[in-house]
Amino acid sequence: MSHSQTATQLLNELREFASFPAATQRYIRRSLDIGLGRRDAFQVWARTAAETAAIRTQYVVYQDLKLLRTMLPDGPAADGMERFMGALIRVTAFDLGQDRLDGFSAYRFLYERLLAADARPWLPAAFCGAAALPQIRPLRRKDLLQSISEAAATAPGWSTRAPTFYPDFVPLEEAA
Repeated sequence: MSHSQTATQLLNELREFASFPAATQRYIRRSLDIGLGRRDAFQVWARTAAETAAIRTQYVVYQDLKLLRTMLPDGPAADGMERFMGALIRVTAFDLGQDRLDGFSAYRFLYERLLAADARPWLPAAFCGAAALPQIRPLRRKDLLQSISEAAATAPGWSTRAPTFYPDFVPLEEAA
């Protein structure tokens, strides 16, 4: 990929991330820290006892990500698709149940980074499957399912280009 293509991709990813609400941005950063093992999320992200408990649960649920990365199917009729999709829907349902990902775009942004670009074709199905589960409140379920565009839900193909921007925690004193 040329430098201009890489720069364009980076700018597009930065713009997309900047378009998310602050709570969504925070959740994505925290989730990447936990899912990619970048740092101790308790030290960086836990402000209350409730957040500490949520982070602890997220660490447990995200253990499935290691397995998901190794199980990624090679195609639509690949062996192991049922196990992969079951595990992906379970982790997705956890994240959607946290009420921090405001729609498919934020979900896709996070999961492309947690699992890799090769997971893109599986993300619409996992998102819709998890969003339709009964543990998601009915109004939230409606909002989530309406957030996925027809183009995303019916895409004939997906880019295999790896993400270039991985949002990270920036201490307040460095942000100024």
